[in-house]
Amino acid sequence: MSSHKFLVHADGDSVGVAISEIQAGETVTGIIMDPDHEIRIRSNHDIHVGHKIALKSVKTGELVIKYGEKIGKATQDIQAGDWVHVHNLKSARW
Repeated sequence: MSSHKFLVHADGDSVGVAISEIQAGETVTGIIMDPDHEIRIRSNHDIHVGHKIALKSVKTGELVIKYGEKIGKATQDIQAGDWVHVHNLKSARW
């Protein structure tokens, strides 16, 4: 069983994706797939599988990066360890 709780697709991404349930206050380990190395972060919120965890602080209006691509803009300040979802991210798709 893997000890990693989230995946980061590319070095420089703002967010990782939970592959296991993450509890608020938990310090979790993730893996950055390119290049292959670990990262640890303390979660500020409960984060469900498939949802995003912020790897660094992002100010309102700044871009959020996932897969090495711009996926949207922060609609409010996001702190490292925050749950990132529709409440604080405006998708670049719409």
